[in-house]
Amino acid sequence: MDVLVRPSWLLVAALIAVLLAPQVDAVQPGLGGGKYVAGVAFAVLLYLSVLLHEMSHALMAKRYGLPVRSITLHFLGGVTEIEGEPDTPRREFGVSVVGPLTSIAVGLAFLALLFVTPDGLLSLAVAGLAGANLVVGVLNLVPGLPLDGGRVLRAAVWKATGDPHRGTIVAGWGGRIVALLVLLWPMLQPVVLNRPPDLFDYLLAFVVATFLWGGASSAILSARLRRRLPALRARLLARRAVAVPLEQPLSEAVRRAQDAQAGSIVVLGPDGRPTHVVNEAAVLATPADRRPWVPVESVARTVEAGIVLPADISGEALVRAMQATPATEYLLVETDGSIFGVLVSGDVDKAFTAAGSR
Repeated sequence: MDVLVRPSWLLVAALIAVLLAPQVDAVQPGLGGGKYVAGVAFAVLLYLSVLLHEMSHALMAKRYGLPVRSITLHFLGGVTEIEGEPDTPRREFGVSVVGPLTSIAVGLAFLALLFVTPDGLLSLAVAGLAGANLVVGVLNLVPGLPLDGGRVLRAAVWKATGDPHRGTIVAGWGGRIVALLVLLWPMLQPVVLNRPPDLFDYLLAFVVATFLWGGASSAILSARLRRRLPALRARLLARRAVAVPLEQPLSEAVRRAQDAQAGSIVVLGPDGRPTHVVNEAAVLATPADRRPWVPVESVARTVEAGIVLPADISGEALVRAMQATPATEYLLVETDGSIFGVLVSGDVDKAFTAAGSR
C-alpha cells in the first residue's frame, strides 16, 4: 500500500506556518524565523494524525477482504483508495466510521496529555493537535458524501431499504446540503463567533464547498449509472456465433454465418479450440470481391485471456472485465469451456443506454 503526498500539502504547511506564527511568538518569543519552522513542524504532526485516520480506513477494509491501493494526503486532508466496495451495510458502516472515531480518539489522547504538558511551545502544539483531531473527527461524521458521515448515512439507508444505490443518492444530497451550509458559514460568523468574516474565511468556505459539492454530485451520478448495470447480462446480449476453420476464406465464413443466421464468427485452430474472434468492422471494410482471397483470421483478433468471459457474467463484473481488456468483441464460454456466443461491446453500450431511458 503506497502513501502519497500531493504537492498541495506544501501550500497547507506554509499556510499553517504563517497563521500559527503569531501564537508561536506569543508563547515562545525571540525565535525569529524559527517560529515558521515550528509551524511547519506542527503541520507535519497534524498530517501524521490524518494519516492515522486514513490508515484506520485501510486496515478495516483489508479486514473485510478489500484490497487497498493507496493513501493520498492532499490539501483538504486525505483519501484512501479501496478497490471495490463493502458488500453489506454493516461492513460499509465499519469501514466508514472507524476513521472519524480514530481522529476523535487521537484528539482525546492529546487532550488528556495537555494536563501534564508544560506551558509554552509544546503546550501550544498539543492543544492544537487535540482541537484539530476532534474537529476532524466530528466534522467527518456530518451525514453527507464525500465525508465519512455520508457513507455512514449510506449504510443506514442501505440497511433500511436494501438498495445501496438509493443510500448513495440520499447521502449525496446530504453532501450537497452540507456544501451549501459551508458556503453560508462566513455570513453566520458574526452571530456564532461574534466576529466579522475576512477574505480568507470566504475563500476557504468556497474551496471546501466546491470540494463537497463535486464529491456529492459525482456520487449521485455514479449511483444513477450503476442502477442500470443489473440489466447488462452477457448471456442475453450475446450474438450467436458460427465456428470456422483457421484457413477458411472470409467469403465462405460470411456465407456460413448468414446461412446459420449467426451474428458473429469464431475461428478454430487445428485442435478445435477457438483462436480468433472475427471483427465485424473489419469484415464490413473488406470489399466483397476481395473476400474469397482473404483468410478469415486476417480480420480477427487473437483470443487471449482478457476477451474470454463466462457466459453468465453480468452487471458490474461485466463492466469491470470490459474495462480491464478493451475490445470490440468478447468470446463467451460455458463453464465446461464450450462456446456460447460472442458479446459485442457496441451491443452492451446500446443496452446500457436503453436501460437508462426506461
